[in-house]
Amino acid sequence: MSDDNKPKLGMRAPLGLKRTVETGKVKQSFSHGRSNTVVVEVKRRRVLGKPGEGETPETTSASAPAPAPAPAPRAPVAPPRATTPPPPPRPPGSDLLSRQELQAKLLREAEEARMNSLEEARRREEQQRLAASEEEKRRVEEKRRAEEEAQRAAEEEAVRTVTEEAAPAAEPAAQAASAAAPSAAEPAPAAAQAPAAVAAARPATSGDADRVRRPGPAAPAPVRRPEPPRPGANRGRDDRRQSGKLTVTRALDDDGGARARSLAALKRAREKERRGHGGFAGPSAKQVRDVVVPDNITVGELANRMAERGADLVKALFKMGMPVTVNQPIDQDTAELLVTEFGHNIKRVSDSDVDIDASEDVDATETLLPRPPVVTIMGHVDHGKTSLLDALRGTDVVAGEAGGITQHIGAYQVTVKSGEKITFLDTPGHEAFTEMRQRGANVTDIVVLVVAADDGLRPQTIEAINHTKAAGVPMIVAINKMDKPEANPKKVREDLLQYEVIVEEMSGDVQDVEVSAMKRTGLDDLIEKILLQAELLDLKANPDRAAEGNVIEAKLDKGRGPVATVLVRRGTLRVGDIFVIGAESGKVRALIDDKGRSVKEAQPSTPVEVLGMSGTPGAGDQLSVVENESRAREVAAYRAGVIQQKRTTATPANLESMFSALRERQAMEYPVVVKADTQGSVEAIVGALNKISTDDIKVRILHSGVGGITESDVVLASASRAPIIGFNVRPNAKAREIAHQDKVALKYYDVIYHLTDEIRAGMAGQLGPEAIETIVGRAEVREVFSAGKHGKAAGLLVLEGYIRKALRARITRDDVIVYNGSIASLRRFKDDVAEVRAGLECGVTFESHTDIKPGDYLETYEVEMRERTL
Repeated sequence: MSDDNKPKLGMRAPLGLKRTVETGKVKQSFSHGRSNTVVVEVKRRRVLGKPGEGETPETTSASAPAPAPAPAPRAPVAPPRATTPPPPPRPPGSDLLSRQELQAKLLREAEEARMNSLEEARRREEQQRLAASEEEKRRVEEKRRAEEEAQRAAEEEAVRTVTEEAAPAAEPAAQAASAAAPSAAEPAPAAAQAPAAVAAARPATSGDADRVRRPGPAAPAPVRRPEPPRPGANRGRDDRRQSGKLTVTRALDDDGGARARSLAALKRAREKERRGHGGFAGPSAKQVRDVVVPDNITVGELANRMAERGADLVKALFKMGMPVTVNQPIDQDTAELLVTEFGHNIKRVSDSDVDIDASEDVDATETLLPRPPVVTIMGHVDHGKTSLLDALRGTDVVAGEAGGITQHIGAYQVTVKSGEKITFLDTPGHEAFTEMRQRGANVTDIVVLVVAADDGLRPQTIEAINHTKAAGVPMIVAINKMDKPEANPKKVREDLLQYEVIVEEMSGDVQDVEVSAMKRTGLDDLIEKILLQAELLDLKANPDRAAEGNVIEAKLDKGRGPVATVLVRRGTLRVGDIFVIGAESGKVRALIDDKGRSVKEAQPSTPVEVLGMSGTPGAGDQLSVVENESRAREVAAYRAGVIQQKRTTATPANLESMFSALRERQAMEYPVVVKADTQGSVEAIVGALNKISTDDIKVRILHSGVGGITESDVVLASASRAPIIGFNVRPNAKAREIAHQDKVALKYYDVIYHLTDEIRAGMAGQLGPEAIETIVGRAEVREVFSAGKHGKAAGLLVLEGYIRKALRARITRDDVIVYNGSIASLRRFKDDVAEVRAGLECGVTFESHTDIKPGDYLETYEVEMRERTL
């Protein structure tokens, strides 16, 4: 078989549709011997004819244009299969294909597969584009129809109006025309010509063109003069047909692609129209503002509040002679000048306005209800205050106090037989707890002064009387220990007279009662007198308001955190309330009454323990319930800033403060770290240690706080070699280990006397023994002699005491010491003696001193070393 008769790889059975894409290869040559082969596709235009007619050629004659076929619904064309038909069987006996033919075959198959995939992708893209175009055309058509309906309604209205106006004038003209030309065609009535005139007056639209082209039933049309074609009649339709791709902007825009106006442009146009209707708008009037000005404010912040430019404020201040910057603070008076100059109103505020001022918050009379009285027990140490309260409460609190004395304030509420409640505050009686007693007197209604009948008035009893008078509260004298045989209540009443305390038995106005806490006698009389005094005071408070109270005592509990004993003065304190207490804030997590029970709320005159504070407050601080946490934090931050400012503010410099500072620097310091169980105990210990200080040595409190001894306390004490004082507290295991390694002294106390006594002894020991100097004898130098190798010898007359060789001596000239040493030799005539008494003469030589003159004085003295005490 010849090569011409061999079946070729490209020979396939003809398909029903011819390919519309022809491919070819073009070889490209580049520099340096590089080349590339590019596949080029030639796309032919497909023209469909009528059924039964052959396919029209690609190019047709211009003189015989083919009629446009009617649009037919497009049917989806199935993509041709990409599979290549199997090649025909090779004739027997033919040779195998050469390698070049095989390679050409594989290339053609790959090219055909690629072309098929490209054709499928093109068809899918065409289908998607057609679907999007159909949807877009549908939206455009709906919009166009709506516009045509609106325009048609407007045209009908115009035609109706014109017909009504032209009918009377058209009737005579019609009659004259019929008489003049009877054989002419029937003229069109004026009513029919009026719409034509209206239609000619307006430009033709696409809707009109469509209505003209739309086929309909044949109707006799009137004879008209042919109108010249209007070039703009079908411009919109032709533009849409010939413009190519239809975009959303072109479809929705009637102006043929004009740019749509933005929202900002519409707002500007509306504002311009509003100003046009309102007339000429001149310059707007300056807005006067109420400017809030605190004590100090920066120029920039003031400009923001005034809505002015900061540069204008700086310029105004420069004219006033104050060159400042925008970030520089100015005082309130200068800010007032600026605000007034710029035409605004100033509203002065102070930083202290942030704080809560409860003095101006007075409850209305109709809201007040009776409340229990608050009674404070006062008196000297060991006069039986706590024992008397135990008898009233029926409990034994003394067993829990170290040394049998009260170390901090206790608050208790007792219900008497009549059902009424009385709140008792037990204050310590030791002198170190003066401030605690003072706080107790400031929050109480009635003071019960306990005086031991066998001991009489003592210093702390007198101090309690003074605190009671300063607080302005009534007093009831309870003469205790009447069970003892040496009790003398009459002497107690007489001793009270010198302090202007006159009891009823001595025709005074102060109630007194004789009681015995041990035998529980006279307690009913005491309660009766307390209730009588409370009835006279007419104690009332408003329970239906935000709670307010005072901190009686505060401590740091290891398991519960900061705990404060609060006495509610007015309002009702509830669990969940947000409060400010001194410089601390928090939310009430739990309320514990005096019996250890958890309660939900606390009425006025009720003592409770409050949990949920951010830190340990100071004893005596005021608790106030606020509306939200931000307000609580704001007030607490302001109070903390005030405390910090007081701590860091320097004393004004003057001569007195300068010399006192120098004296303080010369005095030795005894550093200590104080940790106690409650805030009141810390204050009492710090006050007692400061009283121990002298001009020679003073106590320096490195740190004082509430709670157990921690590692940080030990590290602080180790740096200054200071002891740690623990009052009713102990260190944890880690702190104890660090203290043992660093050799820090840990001193534990539970009675304040022992603490002060030991610290006083330690301070004295740090000063060392005291040298006591005693002058033994005094003599006058009468003559000076040459003593050979000893230099000079002095002839003395002993005036006082005696002169002894073993004693230390000094020589003074005009009360100025010129020699201080010892005597080398002492002679009387030619004999060495050990001592020469007053009234006798002697000769003396000194070690390494020859500056001796007649008229000098010699003093001999002894030095005694004594243990120092403070």
